[in-house]
Amino acid sequence: MRISSKGRYGLAAMISVAQLGSTGEFVTVISIAEKLGISKIYLEQVFSLLKRSKLVTSIKGSQGGYQLSKPSEKITVLEILQAVEISLFEKTERSVSDEAMEIESSLKNLIWDNLDNAVVTTLGKVTLSDLVAEADKAKSGEEFMFYI
Repeated sequence: MRISSKGRYGLAAMISVAQLGSTGEFVTVISIAEKLGISKIYLEQVFSLLKRSKLVTSIKGSQGGYQLSKPSEKITVLEILQAVEISLFEKTERSVSDEAMEIESSLKNLIWDNLDNAVVTTLGKVTLSDLVAEADKAKSGEEFMFYI
């Protein structure tokens, strides 16, 4: 499976909003762009998709920014990717000609449908809260890394 930059940035941005806005304040696109090293303009496009899917809310102005629209425990990776990855579960073209539809049917029934279901199940089990906890754990582990 290949996740586009929009999908990767969407996930990273949502983790940042959850971390930086943990006390309820709004987080600016500029602060997220600087933290992640991502173009502000591109990040605004990602946030537009996240807002359209009602995963974040925003306010404009000097004190404006974004915050999660619901607790991070209630937002799944699946929801985030569905918001920003328009073609994530797009049906692919057939693999064979009309004369070999039994082969196409076997591929669909035994591989493609099962693969789609496994991806949906896996992404639906992981929450934004899980990602934040893992990121925090990785960050705290960095403090104790020694290089020789």
